[in-house]
Amino acid sequence: MQGPPHSAASEVRFPANQTAILAIIMVSYVMIVLDISIVITGLPKIQAELGFSSEGLSWVSNAYTLVFGGFLLLGARAGDILGRRRMFIVGLSIFMVSSLMIGMAGTASWLVGARAVQGLGSAILAPSTLALLQTNFPAGPQRTRAISFYASAAGISASIGLVLGGVLADWLSWRVGFFINVPIGLGLIIAALRHIEETAQHPGTFDIAGAITSTLGMSALVFGIVDSVAAEGAPLRPAVAVLAGIILLSIFVFLEARAKQPIMPLRLFASRERSGAYAVRMLFLGANVGFFFFSTQYMQGVLGYSPAQAGLAFLPAMIVNFIAALAAPRVIARFGSRIVLFGSMLSGLLGMLLLGQVSVGTTYLSGLAVPMLLIGLGQGGALGPLTSAGIANVSASDAGAASGLVNVAHQLGSSLGLGLQIAASAIGARALTGRLLLTHRIGNAMLCAAAMLVVGLLIAFFTARRPDTDVTIAA
Repeated sequence: MQGPPHSAASEVRFPANQTAILAIIMVSYVMIVLDISIVITGLPKIQAELGFSSEGLSWVSNAYTLVFGGFLLLGARAGDILGRRRMFIVGLSIFMVSSLMIGMAGTASWLVGARAVQGLGSAILAPSTLALLQTNFPAGPQRTRAISFYASAAGISASIGLVLGGVLADWLSWRVGFFINVPIGLGLIIAALRHIEETAQHPGTFDIAGAITSTLGMSALVFGIVDSVAAEGAPLRPAVAVLAGIILLSIFVFLEARAKQPIMPLRLFASRERSGAYAVRMLFLGANVGFFFFSTQYMQGVLGYSPAQAGLAFLPAMIVNFIAALAAPRVIARFGSRIVLFGSMLSGLLGMLLLGQVSVGTTYLSGLAVPMLLIGLGQGGALGPLTSAGIANVSASDAGAASGLVNVAHQLGSSLGLGLQIAASAIGARALTGRLLLTHRIGNAMLCAAAMLVVGLLIAFFTARRPDTDVTIAA
């Protein structure tokens, strides 16, 4: 569907109440995105303060993303049944309280548990923000303008989060990044009660069994992969965890095939294009989350950067990411989504391969800047085509589920990919310590990420929409 001309959309002015609603939605969504990226540059300080092992540190991210992805579709369903403003406030409350608990964490297990609860809050809050935007802004120029603000806020806040996380960890404490969610969250709840009307409630059922089995299954699978590093002398434990994960995910598929209102309708996978897009998205995000996770440890542990310097070092890549994302619709209109997807993934692949060659003596300009820019370019260009393919040709009744599944692939792919890279990073590292160990780990991890992108490219080659059937999607 062709959107309104840019000039018309840019001239749209919102009434005062709509401006307030948009501000509430944007700030709440920015909180989610900020918290995902703000923790990245604080990881070394979190590890040192709470005594995380190298493998256990990944659960600071995985505990959040697994629960976020596992309960995301159930959170969207809850908004339809119970009211979107109500679930917006519930999600925001859980997010706010768990942020306080994270900031107060005294042990590694406490932090991981609180991050899991925060993931549940995000799973309820995130779909509510977009649903409220659609409810309060009519289709046409107003909604187009509102969505453009919403998308831009997400991109900018991801970049700011990396820098802000480093600055806070360096100058104050990594805990401050979570404490500030409390007053902001309270203000948003008061504003939502004042400015946002409750939406209509619709009868329906919750697929709780599906949400629980999918989340536990993915958690067991990721735990088994990560634990294979720590349990070298006891291979039975990770093997049992992986087997349990496979069994639970099989039960999940069985339940979804028979559920009246499944959180993941299996008919969405009937399209080769959509199925391929979900798989490629998981591989692509899985490869890229390791870039952030290992790069920040390398810059601080090997190059001696402070957290603030590490955050600033990511900024050029994030700027390129943002510019590429804004330019993607025009480039797709000219060359087609298939070409843009392949070009973006190849850019990321080259960046991962170059980053995998770093050494103890590597400098930022000679060994980090170029690969980081290539990876940023790939991130900015690939997600648009993958998102479009993930919701291509779905019926109106499945539009919400398909959109949710795109986000699920995003979150769960991040957890699974990071688990694989954690396992790969330990290969051949037994005798290494200090800076040599960190350099070895990032080298192995980036080669694993490159392998994931190669598999993703092969899947995309056989499933992505061919140029003769390409459909231009307006920005």
